[in-house]
Amino acid sequence: MKRLIYIIVAVSSIFIGCTGLKGQRDNNGWKSLFNGKDIKNWFVKIHHHDVGVNFGNTFRVEDGIIKIRYDQYGDFNDQFGHLYYKTPFSYYHLKFEYRFVGDLQKGAPSYTLRNSGVMFHSQDPRTMLKEQDWPISIEMQLLGGLGDGQPRPTGNMCSPGTNVVYQGKMASSHCLNSISKTYDGDQWVRGELIVLGDSLIRHIINGDTVLEYSKPQIGGGVANGYDPKIKIDGKLLSSGFIALQSEGQPVDFKNIWIKELPKPRK
Repeated sequence: MKRLIYIIVAVSSIFIGCTGLKGQRDNNGWKSLFNGKDIKNWFVKIHHHDVGVNFGNTFRVEDGIIKIRYDQYGDFNDQFGHLYYKTPFSYYHLKFEYRFVGDLQKGAPSYTLRNSGVMFHSQDPRTMLKEQDWPISIEMQLLGGLGDGQPRPTGNMCSPGTNVVYQGKMASSHCLNSISKTYDGDQWVRGELIVLGDSLIRHIINGDTVLEYSKPQIGGGVANGYDPKIKIDGKLLSSGFIALQSEGQPVDFKNIWIKELPKPRK
């Protein structure tokens, strides 16, 4: 565990000098997952549709930003969607920026108001069935404040079809709240994930560590309509795909970078 903590601290210190990069790769090993022009390196999977169908142009690129929009939808109709980077990752440090904009789409569930997420350790989107709503994955849940003065932390953890160990025992709830501040309005917020295979995971918001847990594994509920051969309860998740979430709230993403980390020697 000391070695894992050392890796996290070392990588976090490197991150401080890497913000604002405009190239596709820098000298410290950071790689851009988004080229600022298109989503050709990404897969789309939306509930009620086959993989590869970007229904309603949900995921689009404008002004160097991945924009998630629903103006061609009509009623939302539970068309939860995800945009997956083309290759899986295992040990890495991910960083990105997001902001909530506009109004919740008609027919979207009320809990999705100013709600999105980054899924990771996800199943391959090409293994998802047409009527599967959520990928079997871990989610870094992103929430925006509602402007009502009530706390609404972001950088939480949710677990569609999965479980995690939190504070020494299996988490009993589908979501774990972080200790982050509340971010109201349409401001950009910086998120980071440090993922060490099937061991330690750390969530960071605007430079502050807000949540830690370990041993991500298949199990639990919430995900529906999956191929039962995929859901092997108890199987540790050491790698998987990264995806940006659409669930009825317009949201923007930019500056998506990843640095792969060395795996510890066995």
